[in-house]
Amino acid sequence: MLLLTPTRFPDYELIDCGDFEKLERFGQYILIRPEPQAVWSRKQNTGTWNRQAHVRFMPKSSAAGVWEKLKPMPDQWKMEYETEKGKKFVFRLGLTAFKHVGVFPEQAVNWDFIYSSVRECAAPSPKVLNLFAYTGGSSLAARAAGADVTHLDSIRQVVTWARENMELSGLADIRWLVEDAMTYVKREVKRGKKYNGIILDPPAYGHGPNGESWKLEDELNDMMKLVAQLLDEKHFLLLNTYSLGFSSLIIENIFNDIFPGSTPQTGEIYLGSTSGMKLPLGVFGRLKNY
Repeated sequence: MLLLTPTRFPDYELIDCGDFEKLERFGQYILIRPEPQAVWSRKQNTGTWNRQAHVRFMPKSSAAGVWEKLKPMPDQWKMEYETEKGKKFVFRLGLTAFKHVGVFPEQAVNWDFIYSSVRECAAPSPKVLNLFAYTGGSSLAARAAGADVTHLDSIRQVVTWARENMELSGLADIRWLVEDAMTYVKREVKRGKKYNGIILDPPAYGHGPNGESWKLEDELNDMMKLVAQLLDEKHFLLLNTYSLGFSSLIIENIFNDIFPGSTPQTGEIYLGSTSGMKLPLGVFGRLKNY
């Protein structure tokens, strides 16, 4: 099992975490947000956090809340990420009612894997499908590396946000779909479509645009069996999940069952804080067959 964390992300810093919160810097602004995985005690005291932070998220329900501004800052701003090969992505960030800001920085390790996998693929303009694609970090990585990218998410506003990130990054020609992932994958299997790369970052639970339900533990195995039918003979596959209590051994067992004889990598992604704590933020499985 691998433990992976981003090592090159100057625009992001996890300063401290604990007591079910995290203190983070996105670009020049410092945020305090809830973090259910941070069950230990913070290293810095509350007063030190408040003196550093520009804004704190205040939950009002299990799904939403408001931002309390401690120092002046805009509601929207930008940050950058640069791959090992010098390709730069630009993200427009924003203070949403759901505590998210438009990027999951731990995913930088996956962006690097996607970028290198596309570059290594022998197919001209490899076809890549990004499912549950959110604001598009993985789509940007694949497109920057030269892939023909289909980006799918069930929320129209999020797809619009991803398109804005593409334009800010100086990229073009990503295909945008507002669709239920399972419905689309089943249809692609019937059409006999093939992809050189497939990326999945499914939520623990969610809904499609027409009310379709998704629950990770109920749907993941079926989804992965369908995805296997969409992969070209030469391919890469990346599955990332964030769900409390979801083990990388589950991912390992699914990969070994559906792709017998392959040698997948599985493990955990985390962010290391400046204060010395390691914050776990999901498990992953990935493989290449070139």
